[in-house]
Amino acid sequence: MKRVDNQVNLADVRAFVVIAKAKNFTLAAEQLNCSRSHVSKQLLSLEQALGVKLIIRTTRSQRLTEQGKLFFDKCFRALDEIDSAVEKVLDSSDSIQGQIKINCVGGFIGENVVSALVNDFIKLHPNISITLDFSSQRVDLISGEFDLVFRMGDLPDSNLVARKLMDIAVSTVASPEYLLRAGKLSHPQDLLEHACITGSVKQWHFYHRLDVNKQCDVNVTGQIQCKNGRTMLTSALAGNGVIRVPSLYCQQHLKTGALLEVFEEWHVSSTPLYLVYAKDKFQPIRLKTLVDFIKEKFTQYIEL
Repeated sequence: MKRVDNQVNLADVRAFVVIAKAKNFTLAAEQLNCSRSHVSKQLLSLEQALGVKLIIRTTRSQRLTEQGKLFFDKCFRALDEIDSAVEKVLDSSDSIQGQIKINCVGGFIGENVVSALVNDFIKLHPNISITLDFSSQRVDLISGEFDLVFRMGDLPDSNLVARKLMDIAVSTVASPEYLLRAGKLSHPQDLLEHACITGSVKQWHFYHRLDVNKQCDVNVTGQIQCKNGRTMLTSALAGNGVIRVPSLYCQQHLKTGALLEVFEEWHVSSTPLYLVYAKDKFQPIRLKTLVDFIKEKFTQYIEL
């Protein structure tokens, strides 16, 4: 059996596991909150201590060696056991403490509602620290990068626990200035002749208010595309086109007349909002406490 001459650093092992999961040094560095060069040095240090190559990296890709695959499988499980042990020790104390990592949609939901919930929660539990991330990429809860995710839309992944918080109404709106200039709409197909400000979804689905069996899909286009709801709202207020956003984003502008619903008879189906977390992950007391707090209080913050 080959003897390891140099002492293996646990931090280097953790860095290797993150690199292997992320499959990208830059993403791994972001998750570890350090520079890319530091992550590379940690991997090199670990490989030198073990005397084996763990990852083959080129300018365009990286892959685990056979030794790297074996080492990753063992270390991933071992580190998970260590993390669970730490969680249980923390949970055995009288106070709720530790870190919680949350990924959330941005805009009104994230910036107004979730941020307010988080602020009030840490007032109640001052030994809790929360990382709140508004990035829009699809996150992997199983990997442990985040503890909780607020996610809109249907959830096909059966490995997750999804607690429905509410159904969010969706509005199709434009400014009076834009409608005066470009003309009013009576049918979703009219959108093909209009400028639409889009996010990630460019096929808009509608149903008729009086007959839900009458439905219509329209592939919309426009000069502006942005996944941020506030930016889309600002663009619509500036008279640059039609947007489809959660009604929460624009309810005040609809009340003042700064924005108008573009259809009277055609509507958009509501979108469910879920609180999601891994099913088979050990759930520490701090996470259960926050989940219960969110389920109890969420709709109250919507109404503020």
